[in-house]
Formats: sequence, C-alpha cells, structure tokens
Amino acid sequence: MITQAACPSCGAANRIAPGRPPEAAKCGKCGAALALAKPVEVDDAAFNLHLERTKGPVLVDIWAPWCGPCRAMAPQFEAAAGQLAGEARLLKINADTNAAPASLKVAGIPALILFENGREIARTGGAMPAAALSEWVRNRVVEASAAAARRGVA
Repeated sequence: MITQAACPSCGAANRIAPGRPPEAAKCGKCGAALALAKPVEVDDAAFNLHLERTKGPVLVDIWAPWCGPCRAMAPQFEAAAGQLAGEARLLKINADTNAAPASLKVAGIPALILFENGREIARTGGAMPAAALSEWVRNRVVEASAAAARRGVA
C-alpha cells in the first residue's frame, strides 16, 4: 500500500489518505495529479527522488524505444498500473538515456525491478500480461513483508 508518494511534477512528498481513490490524489504543494493509476516516465534524478520519497512498493520498468518486447510490454505495464493503483507506484526509465539501469546492474530489457521503501525486493525480466504482473508484484510484497516480520523489522 502506498502511504506516501513523490509528485511527478514537483517532487514533493505527499501522504496518501487510506481509502481515498488513487486517481483523485493531488500534490499538496503544486496541485498536480499524483498519477497513482498510471506509470510515470522518469529520468535518473526523478527515479532517485521517487525511491526516496515513496513509502510503499515502487515497480520500475527498464526499457528502450528500439526494444520490441519493451514496446509490447508498454500497454501491459500501463494496464497493471491501473490494477495496482494505490498499492504500488509504477515508473518507467529509458535504459538508453539514463544511468540508473547500469547502476542497478540490468543485463537485459525489459527488466522489472520492485522496490519497497527504497530497497530492492525482487526483479524479473521479459514481458508479461498485466494480470500476471500485478499478481507478481502483490506476491513479492507479501513475501517481503513476511520476511521482514520474521527478522523483527517493521
């Protein structure tokens, strides 16, 4: 569950009220829509800002415009964003124009990396249907929460 999200326009951290429709969330600083039901295209700086300021799961799609499987994955990723609205923030980062994919040691694209509160908890590669992607995210978040509980981490 997303409890805080970075604004895609100004970068401000915004608390997300539980039970409020994700599509209605707006930035308290600039008034822009927080776009919780859509993927947000980011550069390196915005990627780091979203990881730092988002409390909850963040799924990143590492892609490139020349990559056929990446282009095939795009509508599925968009649909998954709607299915995961309020549960996870979805970001897209272009591997050709940003350094983050190299620093994340991405070997092939499309690559999907799931973070929870700024820490990587899972990754997978290749295109998948939106429903499978949503299920993958939900399962990894549950597994990470269970592992944290076993370690005594809140």
